[in-house]
Amino acid sequence: PGYAACPEHTEKQLIWDLLDAQARTTMELTESYAMFPGAAVSGWYFAHPDARYFAVAQIQADQVADYTARKGWDDQTAQMWLGPNING
Repeated sequence: PGYAACPEHTEKQLIWDLLDAQARTTMELTESYAMFPGAAVSGWYFAHPDARYFAVAQIQADQVADYTARKGWDDQTAQMWLGPNING
């Protein structure tokens, strides 16, 4: 999470919790979901011969509303995390 195919950084918390990364490593996850040290990397990795890398560009209002509802966010939180990808 946090890369072009998954630009929404808060999903890193799922990986962090699943792996119990704070307790098992010397890495840290900041409140803005930056990883420390800077060389640390996380992501969703899928192995399939037809898998292709892609980037999420602009998302429409209906997509923002749906994602916001599923995350349990208010509009301000959605704007904070999704702002660069919101169309309009």
